[in-house]
Amino acid sequence: MRKCIMTYSFILMFVHLCAQSDTLTLSANQFLQIVRLYHPVIQLSDLNIEKTKEDIRIAKGAFNPILSNYIANKKFDNSTYYDYINPNISIPTWFGGEIVAGVENLSGVRFDPSETVGQSSYIGVGVPLLKNLIIDKRRAFLKQSKLFKEMASTEKNIIINNILLDAITQYWEWANAYQVYEILNKNYENSKIRFEFVKKTVINGERPAIDTIEALLQYQNFEFQKNEYWQKFQNEGFELSTFLWKENQVAYQLPANVLPNKDDLKGDNLNNSNFDLEELLQSANTNHPELMLYRQKSGVLSIEKRLKFQDLLPKLDFKYNHLSKGYNFLKSDGFLFQNNFQYGLKFEMPLFFGQARGEYNKTKLKILENNLYQTQKSQVINQKIRKYFNDYVVLKSQLSLQNNMLENFKYLLKAEETLFKNGESSLFLINSRESKVFETERKIAELKTKYFITIYGMKWSAGMLN
Repeated sequence: MRKCIMTYSFILMFVHLCAQSDTLTLSANQFLQIVRLYHPVIQLSDLNIEKTKEDIRIAKGAFNPILSNYIANKKFDNSTYYDYINPNISIPTWFGGEIVAGVENLSGVRFDPSETVGQSSYIGVGVPLLKNLIIDKRRAFLKQSKLFKEMASTEKNIIINNILLDAITQYWEWANAYQVYEILNKNYENSKIRFEFVKKTVINGERPAIDTIEALLQYQNFEFQKNEYWQKFQNEGFELSTFLWKENQVAYQLPANVLPNKDDLKGDNLNNSNFDLEELLQSANTNHPELMLYRQKSGVLSIEKRLKFQDLLPKLDFKYNHLSKGYNFLKSDGFLFQNNFQYGLKFEMPLFFGQARGEYNKTKLKILENNLYQTQKSQVINQKIRKYFNDYVVLKSQLSLQNNMLENFKYLLKAEETLFKNGESSLFLINSRESKVFETERKIAELKTKYFITIYGMKWSAGMLN
């Protein structure tokens, strides 16, 4: 119920996006939920899970009872040699054997003397005593099909983990373009006000006319960059739209009036994330879907190894039927091997087991190969986690330093503006101070983007984006 409510709420949110009202915001979490719900590649992985469910159904079908009937008749030279009917049922069992039961009716003048004339019935079992006693193809395929279903779910988590990293990386590139655009727009408005102020002072004869060119150049520079970043913001939005889909695999184009959620862009979020390297490494080694996939594959190969080992054993099959006259299975004059029974014992053994030994050793090599790949993958994952964690620590420190520098640059700009109004400074120094403030603000925006991408990258490397 909670999952349905969550899904419904995000569908409503997405419908609001489609409505294209005046101004809408899209947060990182909302964006990721939309990707999880509607991205076609993720939906394809759901189809793979459904296919493995059908494989389980197929494997279970090998244990379904089989009803059959054999009818035979021979008539030659106006003489009925025999007239035979044999309806029966066989029930496969989990321990490898099968239970059989049936009735027979044989009549005629010429037939095998070992056959029972008239009506009879039987119930019995067939049991492998050596080969296929522990495991056989039916049991192996069912066990493996269940593991394949788990592997399909794990593969889905791998797909989600990878797609969400690509998606959130694009989200923050889009958000960064908007942050820089807002910074430029603010500077553009300030430089416009300053340009108007300088023009008035020139008209009043308080400043030389050349100052208007200095102010105009700063104003035009910010206008040019602002337009440039608005274009970049729109283009990043087009890239972001490649991850956005609606129901029924309908592609969705993000409207121009959808903006990043300002709460995601606030610096307050910088201190809300705390990670421990050892906990990330431990979590990855236990729960990372790529490592889980190797472990599940190891389980499949282990079953295959047990099945191949059966071919190294001689075949010794035992069959026993309890016989009854008429169609009453319980009516009998004897018990087990006393009377009214039929049994068979079949023994087979290859002289060299060459094929069986080759198949068994090949499976052992597959297991070794899988273990080596798993060890190598674990090392790669651990190194990625360490790299992202190192970037996370450094970026957090750099952001704190840049924020302190920004406050100092703003203080210098404010002081310079005061001196400028008092006629004790130049417009060149004002522009220089303002450019420093802008560059620092843009640097902070870029660092915040890298910081948040690094956080998601750290989660991705630990297999936690699913």
